[in-house]
Amino acid sequence: MPSSSHWDIFCSVVDNFGDAGIAWRLARILASEHDVRARIYVDSLATLARLVPGIDAARERQRIDGVELCAWGGPAAPFAAGDPGAVVIEAFGCGLPQSYLAAMAAHSKPPPVWINLEYLSAEAWIEDCHGLASRHPSLPLTRYFFFPGFTPASGGLLRERDLFAGRDAFRADAVARADLWRALEVSAPDPEATLVSLFCYSDAPLLKLLDAWSGGETRVVCIVPEGVAGSVLGHWSGGALARGHPYARGRLTLARVPFVSQDDYDRLLWSCDINFVRGEDSFVRAQWAARPLIWNAYPQAEDAHRLKLDAFLDRYQSNGDASALAALARAWNGSGDVAAAWRAVSRSCPSLKAHAHAWAQSLARMTDLGTSLVKFCLSKL
Repeated sequence: MPSSSHWDIFCSVVDNFGDAGIAWRLARILASEHDVRARIYVDSLATLARLVPGIDAARERQRIDGVELCAWGGPAAPFAAGDPGAVVIEAFGCGLPQSYLAAMAAHSKPPPVWINLEYLSAEAWIEDCHGLASRHPSLPLTRYFFFPGFTPASGGLLRERDLFAGRDAFRADAVARADLWRALEVSAPDPEATLVSLFCYSDAPLLKLLDAWSGGETRVVCIVPEGVAGSVLGHWSGGALARGHPYARGRLTLARVPFVSQDDYDRLLWSCDINFVRGEDSFVRAQWAARPLIWNAYPQAEDAHRLKLDAFLDRYQSNGDASALAALARAWNGSGDVAAAWRAVSRSCPSLKAHAHAWAQSLARMTDLGTSLVKFCLSKL
């Protein structure tokens, strides 16, 4: 991609942090690895500021990590269009301002490549839809549907070029690990305990899992960022759990930690033996951590999220036995006995770690999402 190329990314924060987090990771990868002048429009800078140090939520325009960051009011708000990018990414079908679409249509030599970046899915049908074109009903514009995924017939997954090297260097660096625990305001965990990170939605059967951990055979240390499962953990601990004040019951120690940046969250995932994650962004980062993961899929009408979970688990188990982890993932999403499934996972942890490492290596052999996007867009310019 030539250095003069300017891409615009539009993102609306629908719920939680995932949409903004994914759009930001993509913009940063495009700027740092593909020589793209990336500009991202986000309708909730306050949300993104919690993930990215240095962002000032009160400033409408700023530059961070080589990316121009702009506030906008969403597709229906007034918008001063200016010069559109050579590539325009509409993240997750958020919609584009009418004035911006008009500017795209007026920019005809060539018109911008318009990408609708879809949500990640392991379902087979996305391969037939990936890259499909759709004409705008009234403007001379074409939108292409771009699907992240787990096969070469998809757009791949977001991954920085140096991610694995950074992960492995961190794991080998005792000082870096100690610095992380200090930043998280917790003592370095007992190396004999199973270290777990917890990031889940409110519908997860957390009380049953806490009881299983507390009454189990294996010592568990669970790291929970602020804002996650607050009412459940408060009830279970009798209000005793707080930052800097771990709560212990039976074989379980709970540690509440500050909400962390994306980069520190990666380091937390790298540090743990098992990661409970949710949504899309943390789901992908947990796979790159090469540790067993339990995914809490975003709840959808008519249990559509369970189809997505099953599709992922089918792929995840395709190159080895991860049946214990699959049973826990299904129980965590409402289909099974969480306590029994956890016991099976704790007994299988060494083999599940080897499986997770092999899975990450197999995914890394695919073209990453940033590179796939650049190649696709170059073919349309």
